[in-house]
Amino acid sequence: MTSTTSVATLSPQSSPRVLDPTLTSVFSTASTPARPADPEALVLSVAQLRSLGVHPSTITKRCRPGGPWRRLATGVVLLDSGEPTRRQLLRAAVAYLGPEGVITGVDALRANGVRLSPPPQVQTLVAAGRRLTPPAFLAVERTARLPHPLIVDGLPYAPPARAVIDAARRETDPDRIRRLLTVAIEEGLCSLDDLRTELDQGSQRGSAVVRMQLRALTYTDTCALRRTARELARRCPLPPPRWDTDVLTRGRRLLGTVDAWWDDVGLGWSVLSPTSPDRLRPRNDRAGLALSAAGVVLVRTPSSMLRHHGDLVVAELVRAFRHAARRPRPPVLSEARPASWR
Repeated sequence: MTSTTSVATLSPQSSPRVLDPTLTSVFSTASTPARPADPEALVLSVAQLRSLGVHPSTITKRCRPGGPWRRLATGVVLLDSGEPTRRQLLRAAVAYLGPEGVITGVDALRANGVRLSPPPQVQTLVAAGRRLTPPAFLAVERTARLPHPLIVDGLPYAPPARAVIDAARRETDPDRIRRLLTVAIEEGLCSLDDLRTELDQGSQRGSAVVRMQLRALTYTDTCALRRTARELARRCPLPPPRWDTDVLTRGRRLLGTVDAWWDDVGLGWSVLSPTSPDRLRPRNDRAGLALSAAGVVLVRTPSSMLRHHGDLVVAELVRAFRHAARRPRPPVLSEARPASWR
C-alpha cells in the first residue's frame, strides 16, 4: 500500500473517516501545515492515534530524530517537533498515567489561579500498587491516599490542601515552604486547619521542616490577630480591658480563659482563631458554656470578623458592655496569666 497524505484514507477496507480539520492539518505532509487552534490537541496517546487510523510504523517514523513529531512519554506523542508548553506537559502526564493519575503540587495550585513559577517536574499521584518508569519531566508519587480529583479545564488536580503539602514536602528551602503554605490560605483555597490535617494524615517523609514552618505560620497569624484585637479595643469607648485572663469560681475552679476581660462588669471577649488546633475547639466551647452559666457576658468574635469588619466588632463590644453593666456582676474571680493566644 502506498503512503498517502491523509489519515482518512490509510485503511483501504473501511470507508474514509472525516477527521477534525485541526488534526488533519497536523497529519498533512504539506511543508507548512496549519497550526491547531488548541495546542493541547497536539498531545495524543498512541492509542488515540491508532484509533484515528495512523499506522504504528508511521508514528515511529514521524517520532524519529529530525521528524515532525516527538515522544513525550511511553505511549504519548507531541504532534510537533518543538518544545512542549506547560499545558502540553500536563496533558501528556494525564495521558501517560491514565484515568487514575492526579496532578498535585504547584501545578494544582496554579490551576486554581495561584501565581507560582512551575517547578522543573510535573508532580503527580498514582495508586500505591502501580509501578512506572516515568519520563524526566514527570515526578510520580505512589500513595495509599489517592485524592478525589478536582477537574479544571479537563485535567484532574489534587484538592488545594493536598497540593500544598505535597509541594512543600519536596521543597528544601524554608522560605519557599513558607510561601507555599501561606499562598493558598491568602487565596482562600484552604485553612491552616486543613493543612495541619493533611500533614498529619499524609506521608511523613519530608514533613519535619513543613511541620516547623506550619508552627511558625500559626504563631505569626496569632500575633497578627493579637495586634488587631488590641487596636480595636483601643478604638472602643470603654475602659481598657485586662488581657489573657483566667476566669475562676470563688472556689478557684477554672471556668475558662478569655482574651480580654472587663472585670468591673464581668465581660469577656474571645477571638476564635482559625489557627487553634481542632482538638482544642470542644474544650473552648465547653469553657464558653461554663462562663455563660456563671453569669459572664461573653463575646466571641471569629477572626474573619476581626480582620474585615472592625467597626461591627467595636459596636458589638459596646453593646455587650452596656448589657453587662445593667446586670449584677457575676460572682467570679479573675486572674491574669502569661500572655498567650490559644
